[in-house]
Amino acid sequence: MNFDYDEEQLALQETLRRFINREYGLEKRRTFIASADGFSRSVWSKFADLGILAMPFPGHLDSACGTAIDTMIVMEILGRGLVVEPYLTTIVLCGGLIRDAGSDLQQRALLPSIAAGALLMALAHHEPGTRYESNHVATTARRAGSGYVIDGAKTVVLGGDTADKLIVSARTSGDVRDDAGISLFIVDAKAPGVRVIGYPTQDDRRAAEVEIAEVQVEADARVGEGDRALPIVERAIDRSIAALCAEAVGIMSALNEATLEYLKVRKQFGQPIGSFQALQHRMVDMVVATEQARSMATLAAVRADSDDAAERRLAISAAKAHVGQASRRVGQEAVQLHGGMGVVDALGVSHYFKRLTMINATFGDADHHLGYVSDRMLVA
Repeated sequence: MNFDYDEEQLALQETLRRFINREYGLEKRRTFIASADGFSRSVWSKFADLGILAMPFPGHLDSACGTAIDTMIVMEILGRGLVVEPYLTTIVLCGGLIRDAGSDLQQRALLPSIAAGALLMALAHHEPGTRYESNHVATTARRAGSGYVIDGAKTVVLGGDTADKLIVSARTSGDVRDDAGISLFIVDAKAPGVRVIGYPTQDDRRAAEVEIAEVQVEADARVGEGDRALPIVERAIDRSIAALCAEAVGIMSALNEATLEYLKVRKQFGQPIGSFQALQHRMVDMVVATEQARSMATLAAVRADSDDAAERRLAISAAKAHVGQASRRVGQEAVQLHGGMGVVDALGVSHYFKRLTMINATFGDADHHLGYVSDRMLVA
């Protein structure tokens, strides 16, 4: 298998890298985070101009790319830049759901607006007390006339406080933990009965608690077949995990570069601390861990588009477990090798470390996915 990027992918990588280096310094990022949205609408619009918002939808829009490998390229660069714009939630997660399961009407109405940067979306799926159980859905959607009435609550909805529309999972039949009986609905975030409580997360991004009380939607708001949404949600989450693995690799690469530079300039006993063999060994271990994580992230991206759910899930979980462990090692070493400077707000190291910590916890931490892989090995 050839793992080299083609010319178009290399051009995309370089164009995005130059844009992030020029437009997304640490000080600018602080101003974006402090804004009402928690990110820059101007940068989001420029992402649209660069074409990366339309990239995952080549069959529906005028886009030349669209594979999970292309998403990996984008997410790695966004990770290096600590970008806070909602690319994962709106484009990879919700855009992917609409692309894969939406009706023709939904695709025509939503995907062009998403690609143009005019529409933000968030997936409201996980509920309080469910941890990482994708099939645990207590929110209900009952038939009412020609449509549905939805009731329930969702927790840690990534990007939920700035989303224009939510994709809400609700149970249309069965018990709370049944795999069957789950449906998806597009709900206006400002519809009567929807209450969105936003808050900042540890890594300077935004999330929300969403309360849904007697919210009425029409039948055409349903995404995909009724009662059969779980495989669709799991596929979207798998692709998002692959994207997160790529983002983590970008962050680890940036941490390695920052740490190496610090070892060259920080002096102790009259010489750079990078000349100490013990620290050189630790730096090498960081690089090795990053390259191993890159291999696993590539595996996740290759498998993310697979229609074989079991094959896809095993590869994705293996990658998430390994990348989570590597992220912790590289992040902790970077902080320690920077000494006291590793935790100050003025340097990017602490911000990279916090983001790696949150990536590990998103959609299942390393222990959760390691458990899944080991369970699969026992029954194989």
